[in-house]
Amino acid sequence: MHPFSYTRASDTREALDAGRDGGRYIAGGTTLVDLMRETVERPRTLVDISALPLRDIVVTRRGGLRVGALVRMAEAATHRGVRALYPVISQALELSASAQLRNMATIGGNIMQRTRCTYFRDVSADCNKREPGSGCAALHGVNRTHAILGTSDDCVATHPSDVAVAFTALEATVHLLGPDGKRTVPFADFLLKPGSTPNREQALRRGELITGVELPALPRPLKSGYLKVRDRQSYEFALTSAAVALHIRGGVIREAKVAAGGVGTVPWKLAAVERELIGRRPSEALWTKAAERAADGARPLRHNRFKVELLKRTVERQLRVAGGGK
Repeated sequence: MHPFSYTRASDTREALDAGRDGGRYIAGGTTLVDLMRETVERPRTLVDISALPLRDIVVTRRGGLRVGALVRMAEAATHRGVRALYPVISQALELSASAQLRNMATIGGNIMQRTRCTYFRDVSADCNKREPGSGCAALHGVNRTHAILGTSDDCVATHPSDVAVAFTALEATVHLLGPDGKRTVPFADFLLKPGSTPNREQALRRGELITGVELPALPRPLKSGYLKVRDRQSYEFALTSAAVALHIRGGVIREAKVAAGGVGTVPWKLAAVERELIGRRPSEALWTKAAERAADGARPLRHNRFKVELLKRTVERQLRVAGGGK
């Protein structure tokens, strides 16, 4: 681990001043500290923001929820409003990590996670995300767990967050505070596809701080849930996952929110699947037909071709559950 300085911010202004000078924000620190140990991350200054007043979950004026950036994963997962209105969020959080990690990790830190690509974490390997211009070892290496959607010639790493998949499906908004004031970014635009700049992962400006994530008010009744497929059941990252929310009224699907994880360089909104569902009556044939669109645009690699079919089956299964089947 390389030498660094540490400061604890007592208020948001102090945090922003330190962030503007190049400091890295830390709260739970469950990912950043690991990367520092592996010398993947080498921040000169850590700014502890754990004392900031960003720990509330509140109902918005429009009837949605705003989750503070420093709310612990465990707190969000068990919050009465989250469980009642957005069970897909609770399920995604509870399937994310061990209880110990969920008790420490924050919502803001979770969506700021960096990839779990083994080449990214191996400082001896070529990685454009870690060292721009060095190449991507995963393209011709072992790429079984890598992305099939949103990839580029410079990066094929997946985004690891489970709750980010649910946020993407529900079309959440990220609230930010920076030296130039407040702004909001649609969650779909917050996490960036790699393109030719895979080292730039979030739509953050210098010194900006995540203050919360807002979940929109959605029509009721809303049936939602999260399905995660992995190599083992105990705290493993997704091979594929599906976050689904359906509003069914009068026997017709009026709203459909669907996103996938484990397969994209960012959590992947499945707009083609949603279009197949809206305006139609739930049926086994519909779930199958809609799920066939889940892998549209996929570019599988040598070792992860199985993800194409696995993604379709994962989405179909979760559509069936959310649609009232088993």
